[in-house]
Amino acid sequence: MSKALMRTAARWRIPRDLALIVISRDSRCIYCNQLFESSPSPRTKWASWEHIVNDEALVDASNIALCCASCNSSKGTKSLEKWLESKYCKEREITRHSMTPIAISGLLEPLGRSESPQERRLNEDL
Repeated sequence: MSKALMRTAARWRIPRDLALIVISRDSRCIYCNQLFESSPSPRTKWASWEHIVNDEALVDASNIALCCASCNSSKGTKSLEKWLESKYCKEREITRHSMTPIAISGLLEPLGRSESPQERRLNEDL
């Protein structure tokens, strides 16, 4: 799994050191908690790189994560808040309470907090 992920990390301009940290941290999808598999399993179970907040300029351990290809495809460019309202999440019982802490931190109001670290940084830059 790591060689393929390292190649795709480079394509997304994710620094090698950060990619290694994320690979060691995220052994399951940050959204649905499914264990990652590799070929010959269905591609939907493969790990894929995720920008939790859809901003390619936020390239750090709080915004870069691994999720399954199925969740990544479903989320696309939607905000996390909007995606959690989708039929996909409802059918799979993915909620703000079922995700991993790194995913929860990307929410605008993560479990009672008013602003995510990523949102604070974006607002500070304005």
